[in-house]
Amino acid sequence: MSPSRQATCWILTKGVIGMDNQCLGLADALKTTPVVKRIVLRTPWKQLAPYWRMNLNYALSRESDSLAPPWPDLVIAAGRAGGTAALLLKQRARKQRHPLVTVYIQNPFIDPRHFDLVAVPRHDNVWGDNVVTTRGSINRITPALLTREKEIFRQMFEPLPSPRIAVCIGGRNAVYDFEEEDMTTLAAQLVELAEQTQGSLMITTSRRTGEKNLSILRDALEQTSLSLAGGPQGPTRQSQHILWTGQGPNPYCAMLAWADAVLVTADSVNMISEACTTGLPVHVIPLKGGSPKFRRFHQSLRDDGLTRPFQGKLEHWSYNPLQDAELVAARVRALLETITS
Repeated sequence: MSPSRQATCWILTKGVIGMDNQCLGLADALKTTPVVKRIVLRTPWKQLAPYWRMNLNYALSRESDSLAPPWPDLVIAAGRAGGTAALLLKQRARKQRHPLVTVYIQNPFIDPRHFDLVAVPRHDNVWGDNVVTTRGSINRITPALLTREKEIFRQMFEPLPSPRIAVCIGGRNAVYDFEEEDMTTLAAQLVELAEQTQGSLMITTSRRTGEKNLSILRDALEQTSLSLAGGPQGPTRQSQHILWTGQGPNPYCAMLAWADAVLVTADSVNMISEACTTGLPVHVIPLKGGSPKFRRFHQSLRDDGLTRPFQGKLEHWSYNPLQDAELVAARVRALLETITS
């Protein structure tokens, strides 16, 4: 590809935010503006992908975005739907002698050689000549993004007392439980932490947190001597705690930008990876359950000195932040250089 021409890029996913953010994080690192394609598969590919790869020309449903030319130089795909669409596009481009680089993010569950490059966290135990292993998940956190978001939400977070503690709470998933008793314990720990440090809590939750758990958390914070913001209109600045539950502009990145330390529940590889990209001390809040893959992930970050278990108090340490997006981007650039204009 000519050095003077920016690579054109498509992102192929079914629209899950965690997949999108990883793909967009790689596109950001490559400094390319991608076209995002929403992929919807038909039966039987919907049920059998990625293992069923016959007759891929019929795999996309009418609700799916088109994969018609002009085709891009680069495809970044994630998920079963995105991976199937990438394989289809690769077939079509090859027939037309169109040079195309296909990058798959996450475990493909098939031979990585079906793609030009596979980027996968090392705890997935996927290896190969065309596999680049990351320590966490690719994400969009960069110093420039944090600086921008910090300024946008300055009026909300600057009045909060230091230390400002970002708390990222997920919830129950396929391998972790998050019961009401667990939230009761965590809420009490957070209140005690705020009182001990005389600092402030900047808390964000997810849909997986659940309404009952959210109510427990809100009640615990409102009973403290510090006031709480985060009503129907979103957070306000007249508070010493911020609880954001999805209303109003999303201050998540600004929370990371303003934070002195981060607490993250153990269920989310993405949130932990984003926190570790900041270079801030990252305390992982333990939850009941887990899996061998999650245990490998947590152990590797602890061994590397990036995270520590949350034990009710703040600790302070330093480390080299994750740079997974740039790590993968370097490999992609090398592949793109093989494409002639």
